Amino acid sequence: MHDKKLASRAELEERGRAARDRVPLAEQARFVPGPNRPDPVALLEEQARTRYAPLVPVRHGRMMVSPATFYRGAALPMASDLATTPRSGIDVQLGGDAHLSNFGLFASPERDLLFDMNDFDETLVGPWEWDVKRLATSFVVSGRNRQFAEHHGRHAARSAVRSYRERMHSYASMTALGVYYSRVDVAEIMDFVSGRARPYLATTAKAASHHDALQEFSKLTEVVDGSRRIINRPPTILHPEDLQRDLVAGALDTYRSTLQEDRRALLDRFRFVDTALKVVGVGSVGLLAAIALMEEAASGEPLFLQAKEAEASVLERFLKPSPFPNHGQRVVAGQRQLQAASDVMLGWTTGRLGRQFYVRQLQDEKGSAVVEAMTEHDLTTWAVLCGWALARGHARSGDPALIAAYLGDDDQIDRAIEAFAVTYADQNETDYAAFTAAIKTGRLQAQSGV
Repeated sequence: MHDKKLASRAELEERGRAARDRVPLAEQARFVPGPNRPDPVALLEEQARTRYAPLVPVRHGRMMVSPATFYRGAALPMASDLATTPRSGIDVQLGGDAHLSNFGLFASPERDLLFDMNDFDETLVGPWEWDVKRLATSFVVSGRNRQFAEHHGRHAARSAVRSYRERMHSYASMTALGVYYSRVDVAEIMDFVSGRARPYLATTAKAASHHDALQEFSKLTEVVDGSRRIINRPPTILHPEDLQRDLVAGALDTYRSTLQEDRRALLDRFRFVDTALKVVGVGSVGLLAAIALMEEAASGEPLFLQAKEAEASVLERFLKPSPFPNHGQRVVAGQRQLQAASDVMLGWTTGRLGRQFYVRQLQDEKGSAVVEAMTEHDLTTWAVLCGWALARGHARSGDPALIAAYLGDDDQIDRAIEAFAVTYADQNETDYAAFTAAIKTGRLQAQSGV
């Protein structure tokens, strides 16, 4: 047992109110870029130096589509900006990149559909408000991208914060075990949301239930000379030799040792067939993301594992560094803290060439936000669900009574972070213009349409 002195709920509430006196809620609205603000394009160039060089233009091409896709890839510039804003001094395990597209549906080990965060590449311990501000801003950015009236994006941002605040107060009144066992499941969501939001969520849930290894098997593989192989589709699916050597030579064995015993036994039923580099996402493009096709010896059932390269979180230069020797382990530990239920195949490994990876199933009944299909009402409903899931994750990793006491009972924090979100969405558009100008001048290389 640890010897940490544990505070009572009353003591936590007193500390939360004291934090609010030190950093008033209205201060959470403040963002003023200073004259020494780092050039966001230079920060992206710096990130590119550690990425797989042939894929950097693909990353830039995906980011240049719109201010919304730029925002998804610009976690480092925003982290740099958040580091200049007032801090409550209340830390949790951050998702680290909590924009609306990093939330969605997935199947628990019991095959229940849950709503939760689903990307943890940047996870690290830090101020709770950094996640909430990145989340709220993503709704203003997305509302503008959909050409909704400005008040719809602002309303969605405010709704996300209100949901976070109200749920945090609920978690503050629960026991630690009650918080730990809590989930945001689809059945509860359908009872909670209004009738107008149900069709979109029902469609997302249906898509998630059909998104599994068998579907990927038919899309991603072919038979070559009598053997099943992953299809080569440059530049998004590749078979570079250095990747093959790095992942296959001992990396899967090391990964196996990070699984629980029962899951090792499950993995041992499958044999390795093939691996390939598969470009995924926006912000993570350029970090190696490999898929490994496995096959159960007895039945031929496929299992796709995804190994994503993990570097230091973009937050680490502004916060305390990760205590883990492997950044894949950092991602896995953060995911297990924040998610209600994690992938049974979640683990980590180090490749032969020293690259660090976390590993999970490629698809296991996952459903993500399709912003292009959302109405204004859908956007607000998704905001409420994201705020709910984020509060649950922060409550598991932090002290919900402390955070709730800081947040207060009225809408001051909702309004403050809404104001921040609007200001930062404006900054994002300015940064996007600088980014696209850098592409036009040749400072950055971009491959569009991929």
